[in-house]
Amino acid sequence: MIAELSGILALVESGWHHPRVLVVGDVMLDQYIWGEVDRISPEAPVPVLRATLRDEKPGGAANVAMNLAALGACVTLVGFAGGDREHQNLESLLADHGIEPSLITVPAAPTTTKLRILSAHQQMMRVDSEGVAEFSAGDYQRLLQCALAAISNTSVVVLSDYAKGVLAEKVCLELIGEAGRRGIPVLVDPKSRDFARYHGATAICPNLKELAAATGETAADLDSLLSAGQRLVSALGVEYIAVTLGEKGIAVLQRDSRSRAPAVVRQVYDVSGAGDTVIAVLALAEARGVAIETAIELANVAAGIVVSKVGTVPIQREELLGALSQQAAFHMDEKVLQRDRLLSRVSAWRSAGDRIVFSNGCFDILHIGHICLLELARRKGDRLIIGLNSDDSVRRLKGPLRPVVTEQERARVLAALSAVDAVVVFDEDTPLRLIEALRPDVLVKGGDYTEDMVIGAREVRAWGGRVELIPLIGNISTSRLIAKSANSAGSRGFARSFSA
Repeated sequence: MIAELSGILALVESGWHHPRVLVVGDVMLDQYIWGEVDRISPEAPVPVLRATLRDEKPGGAANVAMNLAALGACVTLVGFAGGDREHQNLESLLADHGIEPSLITVPAAPTTTKLRILSAHQQMMRVDSEGVAEFSAGDYQRLLQCALAAISNTSVVVLSDYAKGVLAEKVCLELIGEAGRRGIPVLVDPKSRDFARYHGATAICPNLKELAAATGETAADLDSLLSAGQRLVSALGVEYIAVTLGEKGIAVLQRDSRSRAPAVVRQVYDVSGAGDTVIAVLALAEARGVAIETAIELANVAAGIVVSKVGTVPIQREELLGALSQQAAFHMDEKVLQRDRLLSRVSAWRSAGDRIVFSNGCFDILHIGHICLLELARRKGDRLIIGLNSDDSVRRLKGPLRPVVTEQERARVLAALSAVDAVVVFDEDTPLRLIEALRPDVLVKGGDYTEDMVIGAREVRAWGGRVELIPLIGNISTSRLIAKSANSAGSRGFARSFSA
């Protein structure tokens, strides 16, 4: 369970308040050919792929930028590209996702591309195309000028090293030094075996193999490897090293402590790009002062989402919200939402393909009739939202002695029900404005209504939804329960005052 889940949900829903992030590193263009295999070539013992789809996506450091932008950050990306068609396509894809590309043209070094050929969700082959030319001192100077110009307006810096030449030692040390002077955190996804070039960064985020290469320890002896990683923390002057351990989760190594967050169990289709997602989430957490323990738990959730996809696919904010809201479902306080936060959560649910059910009422003194109604309503879709009349709204509808139970208590009691996914209080006499904002797929009311009496029925049908009327259980109502209770106490006048 993620600590301070309510605050984290609010951060994710807000897009982390849109911090500015500078990403510097090796950009690539990931290309995909999808198809079907149903025979072996007569020319050689190899499968014949009948291509059905071709696609291109930003890769390498550009995929880190895509993850950050999808989560809400304002991203500037600095790197080298070849001034070729792939360079143009990459910049166009980045700009389409709101990323500001500042790619230094180096004609002698064509843009790195990785072509993946896939069938039935399985990668059959990868073909890499990349230049072998050395970058000149002038190339590095132009890159540094561009990055340093962007750093002044940045909340966090990410160095995404794919060992393609951008993050030379001089570049790393100069950017880390300048960020340090400005109090800006720097996170590094390393590829170099020599971590000395990352000296003074806030954090280094290697995988198990990369940490083994940097320390000289074997990955088979995890305890010795992590101990060696802890010694690196002190030697490099970093705050922590976050090591991705695959199915074993993520380990956080600090000078005097070590902790591990277990992996979120999901079916794994493709681990490519998982490290990019982890460092993107950690960078946003640094930008907003989230504790490292909480940040690592959140990064684990995000990584679990992307490895369940095929290809290098960035995390989407709605996907992360959907995963977090599953945890929130076990805590009633996480289900009682203001309207703007509820709209964000509904967007996440819809992105996951969930059908939204809405019902409303006063729910003053919850009884078995209410419970049965809500349980049956939940079966009409995937997520049930309750619109709850505020205290003022109940008084206008039921009279000055109602409600018996305050709106805060009524909301929390409803939220404690497993059938209910969210509760929102509204102050109007009817929930029409709320219904129009949420646009539910199913609108539910009790069987004491006819469809033409249901507020919002016409609107829901207009956008393709439906109205469901659920039969009531017996002759139970809050007013009757109040009257019965008052009569039992010998307070007939009291009972009559509630009977309206």
